[in-house]
Amino acid sequence: MTPDPRRLLPSDTPVTLIDPDGKAVGVVPDDATLLRSLGALITARRLNDQAYALVRQGRLAVYPSSHGQEACQVAAAQVLDADDWLFPTYRDTVAAVVKGVDPVEALSLLKGDWHCGYDPTEHRVAPHTTPLATQLPHAVGVAHAARLRDEPTVVMAMCGDGGTSEGDFHEALNFAAVFQAPVVFFVQNNEYAISVPLSRQTHAPSLAHKGVGYGMPGERVDGNDMAALLTVLGAAVARARAGEGPQLVEAHTYRMQAHTNADDATRYRDEADVAAWLPRDPITRLQTYLRDRGALTADVESGFTAEAERAAAHLRDGLNQDITPNPQDLFAYVYARPTAQLREQEALIADELSREGAQ
Repeated sequence: MTPDPRRLLPSDTPVTLIDPDGKAVGVVPDDATLLRSLGALITARRLNDQAYALVRQGRLAVYPSSHGQEACQVAAAQVLDADDWLFPTYRDTVAAVVKGVDPVEALSLLKGDWHCGYDPTEHRVAPHTTPLATQLPHAVGVAHAARLRDEPTVVMAMCGDGGTSEGDFHEALNFAAVFQAPVVFFVQNNEYAISVPLSRQTHAPSLAHKGVGYGMPGERVDGNDMAALLTVLGAAVARARAGEGPQLVEAHTYRMQAHTNADDATRYRDEADVAAWLPRDPITRLQTYLRDRGALTADVESGFTAEAERAAAHLRDGLNQDITPNPQDLFAYVYARPTAQLREQEALIADELSREGAQ
């Protein structure tokens, strides 16, 4: 008998546990957990703003800011164990940092210094490269391998709403569902794929509904509500770890700034649309909730601000340092066993460098 597909359907509206006015409307995580998340949110916002400033100073080539949608990234990293893997997108620097990657190392790629500024195996964070959705099949492969080895590893595979229109997205979901890989597909729907609004790239009732076609459950969550994100993503991770297979989670959020510093968002959206999202800011609603409960004091808040400033200063100092890259490092980490073509190219570079040194 075919299972009832209705069991896979997401909720009619995104799950919300703390409303935009900072009032609890459901069962929320404890104060200590939310305070820890608020501290990470404040640091994340400061890092976003610092990175944006470094672009204007010419210290970063480009920065896709997650200003306004930091709760998605903080929650995605916080619900994972140390041995779990995170596969971020180019906009998910904050998630990588919360998982343990040094922010200077996380942004070496966007400065142009290095392919990936950190060892992905150290913190179990895959490189956050720019192609859309190409990381998703890799994420499923890691999850499937963990299952074959009988390891408890769960993989968080992140992408944006634009990534759900890519072929890799669909291939990854199908493989994950067929093999019941322990992976959570986390879509941050921030309404625009650069300049293309969501209404022009899908006819589905929601992005979470796309999981149904592959036989995996979908869920929708308020992407600016930290409490709801921790609860929904935490449940999806627990479900995957228990051997119940993959899940698709769609977070409804909004990109408050331009796609990158190379984009003029005023050409495709109104300022009024942006302003409408300001009252839903993930930091202010969580602050309001915790202040009303007496859990957030002035001293605690000052500590969060000081920690954020320390992180920003560390990022600023690190990216103001110039390095002298070794051109031959280009070939060092492409394959475990370099191809004949790569060895030939490496020899050509070595010869050119030798000739320059002899002049």
